[in-house]
Amino acid sequence: MKQYLKSYAIITLGSVIYALSFDWFVAPNHFAMGGVTGLAQMVHYWFPAATVGTASVLMNVPLFLIGWKKIGGHLLVSSLYAMAVSNAAIDGLNLLIDFQPMDPILAAIFGGGVMGVGLGLVFAQGSTTGGSDIVGKLLKLKWPWLPIGKLLVLPDTAVMLLVALTFGQLEALLYGFIQLFALSRAMDAVLYGTVDTRVAYIISEQWQELCGTLLRDQGRGVTILQGQGAYTGAEKQVLMIAFKQKEIVDLKRRVYELDPAAFLIVCDARDVLGDGFSAYRRDEI
Repeated sequence: MKQYLKSYAIITLGSVIYALSFDWFVAPNHFAMGGVTGLAQMVHYWFPAATVGTASVLMNVPLFLIGWKKIGGHLLVSSLYAMAVSNAAIDGLNLLIDFQPMDPILAAIFGGGVMGVGLGLVFAQGSTTGGSDIVGKLLKLKWPWLPIGKLLVLPDTAVMLLVALTFGQLEALLYGFIQLFALSRAMDAVLYGTVDTRVAYIISEQWQELCGTLLRDQGRGVTILQGQGAYTGAEKQVLMIAFKQKEIVDLKRRVYELDPAAFLIVCDARDVLGDGFSAYRRDEI
């Protein structure tokens, strides 16, 4: 029960952050917003009596039915809750506070970033706020290797084009793209974290001493790969080691203290599973 309440508390926080970002940054500047929220913007523009929150709820019904069939009941219940909170917060905040337009570049960057944080918190609990978020979840089933933030770009871009035509401003579309880019990056940062893991490949004549030093002092496992120089044809041993970003200075120092002529390649590693790193999660998004 404690875990259950914690999950819904995070969903509530994420939904309110999403709503605040929409009311504060997106709506006053008339950016081309993607997803069902963008479609709801158009409905409100054509029919002012229909609020963004109400229109969004009505258009989400068929998407929720599809999501329930494809993804399961937990998505339906938690997403209905997230959608209700976010849309109620959008309408409620709009009634309480008269948000004014601001510098559009700042609004696009910070609006997308804050909205991405809110959506990331919701998605991290296995939920969505409805609309294109459900579409992103469904696309994730087909292309599981793509980050969810990038998958959301596809349906959101199509809706943004329609919103830009409705408002009749090319600037609305261009600022919308900036906002969508910031949203995607912020959401992926919340869900997957920033790149904190590196992989190093070390080619050295002193590979045995380096291997012992890295195993003993660096505290990381080392894999020995068999290589061959293309020019000389000589056999070489390539040391491969995964490590955290904070260890890179110490790693370089140890390598070059033992062999100043060593050849060192350091690459980003998005995911490292195993002892000392992260564990596999079946339900990872």
